[in-house]
Amino acid sequence: MTPSAIVRVAALACVAVLVAGCSVINPITTQEDYQPADGIEVAIGDDAMAQNLLVVTTALDAPAILTGSVYNGDVEELKVSFSLDGTHITEVTVPARGTAVLGPDNWAVIGAATAAPGGIVQVLIQADVTGQFAVPVPVLDGTQPEYQGVVDSLPTALPSPEPTVSASPEPSPTA
Repeated sequence: MTPSAIVRVAALACVAVLVAGCSVINPITTQEDYQPADGIEVAIGDDAMAQNLLVVTTALDAPAILTGSVYNGDVEELKVSFSLDGTHITEVTVPARGTAVLGPDNWAVIGAATAAPGGIVQVLIQADVTGQFAVPVPVLDGTQPEYQGVVDSLPTALPSPEPTVSASPEPSPTA
């Protein structure tokens, strides 16, 4: 081999080592788990998952709706309650090994927006398997065309919350 050929082979070997080293320094991002959606994902027990949860509204304190879906992988139906504002509560029944879609055309979880579009709302979730917990959910408006239909379906005013029933009735006055 001529000296110039040896130099070329050595240069090619150095380039190959440098290029191969890039994946050590910069991990392959397509192999990492991530949320490929606008909303968030949250586990509800071992066999259920809320997916692509996001809140759609027009402004702070305006009517808002929770969109997304809940998947139940269990052999029994699952009842999950959601609240956007801690006042308006919606119980969603998810069939065994099925999905419940949240939104204006299905299970409408509505309440007052506790954050403006671009912010984060703490959505309360409650199920027998997990108890009650809060998750941070992003708030969007109709700026993106795919959410304009949801904004158009929002009520102009929220219904009054259901009155709570006390566990023990008040004693009646005696005459």
